[in-house]
Amino acid sequence: MIDAPADVVWALTADVEQWPATTPTMTRVVRLDEGPLRLGSQARIKQPGQAEAVWTVTAYDEGRGFSWQTTVMGLTMIGSHLVEPVGDGCRNTLGIEVRGRGAGLFWALLGPLLRRAVRTENRGFRDTAHRLRAAA
Repeated sequence: MIDAPADVVWALTADVEQWPATTPTMTRVVRLDEGPLRLGSQARIKQPGQAEAVWTVTAYDEGRGFSWQTTVMGLTMIGSHLVEPVGDGCRNTLGIEVRGRGAGLFWALLGPLLRRAVRTENRGFRDTAHRLRAAA
């Protein structure tokens, strides 16, 4: 749970270029198109210890969530972001899925690292949303 309104967390979620200021799991995020995030939007993302990758939005629900994907070493990685109002706060659900030949081995080797990164990202969204709420 995040003790901040869903619209605050959604604004942080949709502003992907600002993610490096929100979470240490992102070094650089550069949008490859202009305007608000939407279906088909793309961003080039650099994460610590990883090569840059272009992520493409494959599902989008304004104010609620989106999914995007990239292909790395023949595997499709899908990241999902869902913001749901709960009382005066919200639930921010982040997920990562890996598909393709070798996905099981990939998860066996890197699953704990990916789960830790998702928890770190969610804490970053929570902490930033709390700071914004306190400053308002």
